[in-house]
Amino acid sequence: MIGTRLDEADAPRLIRTDRGWWFIGNRTWTLLKPEHVRPDGTLRPDVDGFLRSEGAYRERTAKSFSLTVLTSTACNLGCGYCFQNTGQDLLGGHRPPRIDRRQLDSATIDRIVGFAAGRMAEAGLERLYLLLFGGEPLLNPAGCLELLRRCRSLGPTTAAMTSNGVLLHPRRAVQLYEAGLRTVQITFDGSREDHDGTRVTHTGGGTFDRILANVAAATERTGLLWNFRVNVSHHNVDRIGELFGLLDGRTDPRRCTFTFAWVGDSGIGYRNDLAQAREVEDRFVEWTIETLERGYQLVRPSMRTTCQICSTPGGAHGAVVNADGTLFSSWQSAGKPGMEVGHIDHGYLDPGTVPDRWVTCGYEYEQADTEVMNRFQDNVDARILDYLLASGRL
Repeated sequence: MIGTRLDEADAPRLIRTDRGWWFIGNRTWTLLKPEHVRPDGTLRPDVDGFLRSEGAYRERTAKSFSLTVLTSTACNLGCGYCFQNTGQDLLGGHRPPRIDRRQLDSATIDRIVGFAAGRMAEAGLERLYLLLFGGEPLLNPAGCLELLRRCRSLGPTTAAMTSNGVLLHPRRAVQLYEAGLRTVQITFDGSREDHDGTRVTHTGGGTFDRILANVAAATERTGLLWNFRVNVSHHNVDRIGELFGLLDGRTDPRRCTFTFAWVGDSGIGYRNDLAQAREVEDRFVEWTIETLERGYQLVRPSMRTTCQICSTPGGAHGAVVNADGTLFSSWQSAGKPGMEVGHIDHGYLDPGTVPDRWVTCGYEYEQADTEVMNRFQDNVDARILDYLLASGRL
């Protein structure tokens, strides 16, 4: 298989497969015949015209303002690969130095809501997508709850949270859900054994069973939806399949999706030596098919899109706000000294004056070049689409 990208920003994808070519457009998955694509890997003009007439190239415009807020920059875990670490624990434990500690308070929430209201009015947007982020956001549960409640004044709001899950006990989950939280992303590092060797407390204790118990209780008592991000590295690739059996019976598969992702190497005391080999591609496909067969939901392969916040200098359609009100261009640069791009009290700096600070998501990860990573993902996505078609799910 050879993956071929079309040449427009936020464009459809054209991926070669044994059956022909998959065209992945805006909510469009079409298997084209080999003769529909020219030898240079571009669409025949008549095929291109037909797809355009069917809306596969519909312009992707912002429908809501994307607001990411760090409610706390501290974290209760000591994961060695965290992009917010500033070094290794020189004592050999699980307390790596991190970005400066900041905690969201009521006064800053007032100003964030006012800032967001002004930006939404400028952009002509009446809906909000709110992401509670950290650190670990639940180290400041009061800040999370107040922010959720206060953001309702901005208009219809879709609210999500990225959390390690350790502090998401049942009572707190109910409070968050009643305040408007609807989706939680939780990361697993594979099986219990591998997870408990990586995502550890500051004393080195495992967290898998506590997280799973919290997810099970919250599933029973709330309508929360879950995205389980599964980190993949050479440390855990051989046992990731064990994870699904451990989750069975503890979650509602109809409310859960899985995302399998390479562990990014931020260059501080950690390295992921997994190579983009066909064997690893096979694993990604096998895991995805297994989750489908167990009844979990699938986020279908999509167009390659740019982040609504970091892709446009100046934050026209979104913002990343640290707990002290400082603005950053992406979740990965948030809280890092010298990467500030403004403040909620006086807006964004002129992007032309701080070009090196306006970075995109994942900018620090030392991975294979973009072309190699895109080809790997194309191959995986083509095989998943082949499976969906053959099994009558497409």
